[in-house]
Amino acid sequence: MDSFKATGLTPGSAPTRPGTGRQARAEATRSRIIDETVDCVLEQGFSAASAKHIAERAGVTWGVVQYHFGDRDGILAAVVEAGLVSLVDSMSSVEIPTGSLRERVEGLVEAGWNAYTSPLTRAGLEILVATRTARGATLESQLEPFGREVARLARTVLPEAGNAGRVLFLALRGLALDQLLHPTTRDSRADRAAIVEAVLCQLGDAAARD
Repeated sequence: MDSFKATGLTPGSAPTRPGTGRQARAEATRSRIIDETVDCVLEQGFSAASAKHIAERAGVTWGVVQYHFGDRDGILAAVVEAGLVSLVDSMSSVEIPTGSLRERVEGLVEAGWNAYTSPLTRAGLEILVATRTARGATLESQLEPFGREVARLARTVLPEAGNAGRVLFLALRGLALDQLLHPTTRDSRADRAAIVEAVLCQLGDAAARD
């Protein structure tokens, strides 16, 4: 699984940074804690991701976790942020396919699906769903940039699509959330094909109105 990389996005918590000579080791520890939190959420569910269990899985003391993240909400917010970064990085590298409109939309659906189903993004979505009724301020702060980036990506990838871009990304997000409801991975090819048809229909309706 990809380790968390520091980005320009506002982090969920502001960890204490060590001196320059210890930076690499500290970043490795921070990445390991985030990776183990992601694995815990995906393998055992959100309820298993207690502060104690996360520390045990990462092979560190709770004091080390506090040093980097402050508290459990800080860890969870860092995972959500990392999921957002993973989504943005994946979609930012998409090359829009050449060829027919159908081929372009099919390529975009596949790229979007790969982005939404990365381990980091899946764990981030599960955390946001699980904490929706009892979300601390740290996690709450991650919702706005997540939604903003998804909307921006929709406009970037399909600038001529109007509402079709929103249909595409809402459908992919819904399909990704649907996968979280099942203990085993489901074959989503038919669902992805339906998304392609929905986007093409939306584009056709928009063209007819012009």
